[in-house]
Amino acid sequence: MEVAETETSLSQIHQSGEDNKRKTESRGERDDDGNMSGSQFESAPSTSATPSSKTRLEDSPDALGVIKEAVVVLTRLPDYKISALRPPTPPQFYSEDESLSSSDSDMQCEPEVSEPAPVIVSSAFSHSSSETTKIRPNLPEEEVNVDMIVLAKRGPMRWQRGKIVDIITKEDGRLKYKVSFEEKGRSLVSGHHIAFDTTPRLEQLYVGARVVVKCQDNNSLFRPGVLAELPSRKNRLRFLVFQDDHMPVYVGLPSLHLVCRPLENVLDDVANARHSSFMSQYLRDWPYPHLTHYITGQSLNAELNGVMQRCEVQVVDSSLIQVVFQENQHREWIHRGSIRLEHMARFLELKALQEYESDSD
Repeated sequence: MEVAETETSLSQIHQSGEDNKRKTESRGERDDDGNMSGSQFESAPSTSATPSSKTRLEDSPDALGVIKEAVVVLTRLPDYKISALRPPTPPQFYSEDESLSSSDSDMQCEPEVSEPAPVIVSSAFSHSSSETTKIRPNLPEEEVNVDMIVLAKRGPMRWQRGKIVDIITKEDGRLKYKVSFEEKGRSLVSGHHIAFDTTPRLEQLYVGARVVVKCQDNNSLFRPGVLAELPSRKNRLRFLVFQDDHMPVYVGLPSLHLVCRPLENVLDDVANARHSSFMSQYLRDWPYPHLTHYITGQSLNAELNGVMQRCEVQVVDSSLIQVVFQENQHREWIHRGSIRLEHMARFLELKALQEYESDSD
């Protein structure tokens, strides 16, 4: 009786093995399109079973033998399943203060572009209230008198040193200052077009302050701008100024000069409408400015003379990157949140659209 049951069981095992073998040969040699591709996959020996083994049935007088074969069935997974199984891409390098795992981080976004885009984050720029302030301090105004040496506007991006020779009161009560420049010429200007020649005190400075900065290549010329960062450990204790032509520059305290009588909204004095719009968004976001994270040697598209052009990152310095354009080897510094960067421009457009849709709802 035992021999009969054993023979029946062996017959079932043998028949099942033959069926599995035929199914494997039929499925394993075709790809997703039904084409024969026997070389696409190669069966590997199983690590959990011996490839073949001989089993002797001691109770059988004929000592029947059974050969067991391990069969590996390979099935091609769809692309979306393969993507899901891959480990997440490691984030780009962040400094200790800019880590996305920090509690200061509140947003991460990657613009949808055709090439790998840098991570764009919005993180607290500093950890001290004195470093993040954008409120004008409640301090008494400094006097502006005749014979005072000041810096006065001579053109859209050109301020020069001169002396106040007269103060004129207009019929509507506004004051005008007649300035005689050191390099010849005179101008009648408003209070928001003259700046103190003296170095400001730290307690007078805040993000959003209207300032003029000394040109790095010409000590007799000064350019107007808006203070965008106060000294902190992130920027190596420097001041960041966005000049009115959108050019950013890091400077020390001696290069800064406060405008004497700034407008209530300092951006009303910025002629470049596109830059004024950018600065308005920047000041609203502060102290959580949006910044792209690039690395040295990375290629990207940036605007030059109104056209997006290919360039390469040469240096990363705090909130700025120095790039060199491939076409003409022009080299300059660009803010990592600038609208001149293709990645950031697209990100800000998407953000503005989302805010508009949110307000509409």
